[in-house]
Amino acid sequence: MAKLRSPTGCPWDREQSHLTLRRHAIEEVYELIDAIESRDDIEMAEELGDLLLQVVFHCQLARERGAFDFEKVTRHLVDKLIRRHPHVFGRTKVKNVDEVWANWEKIKKTEKDGTHLERKSAFDGIPKHLPALLRAEKLLKKAQKVFADGHPANAIKSKRTLTKAALANELFALTAFAQTRGWCAEELLAGETKRQERQLRHKEQASLPKIRS
Repeated sequence: MAKLRSPTGCPWDREQSHLTLRRHAIEEVYELIDAIESRDDIEMAEELGDLLLQVVFHCQLARERGAFDFEKVTRHLVDKLIRRHPHVFGRTKVKNVDEVWANWEKIKKTEKDGTHLERKSAFDGIPKHLPALLRAEKLLKKAQKVFADGHPANAIKSKRTLTKAALANELFALTAFAQTRGWCAEELLAGETKRQERQLRHKEQASLPKIRS
């Protein structure tokens, strides 16, 4: 990669930046998922290589500007895996996977507290560029953990019981309906998720103890 980025390297590689490469990483992840679902080990190995290339490329770009390099990235990963698995590398005892996740979240919070990455809200940390449905699901899961009365799903007026197949059919039908109106279902859900997130954050703030001066 250093050779490709050098003056005698590839013109395309020399022109790239973190920003120009960002969508390539997303594309490579989706291609890897296709390979995994096809159960094709040869294709999976190739796609993992393509994904690793994105990591190497970003590390080279960062190395050139003196930010970090591949070694620092891997060292950070190893340190994090050890730190967040005290039940494996330390003396912490856990009974089940739920306790593993609970410890993971506590350790992660401790790591970020007092830094520029500190999460002021329970709803911080949801990737902004997730597909709309995945982002809505993550928001709902966080809301369920934060509020005793559950999440916005409890406010759904319809009490119909749908099977998985019926729900899948309805989601597809709603997408088709949106299309007939010239709407984009992805954009509609993304917008509604943002609106719900604003309400949930407001509700979260309102539930915090008031600090008296």
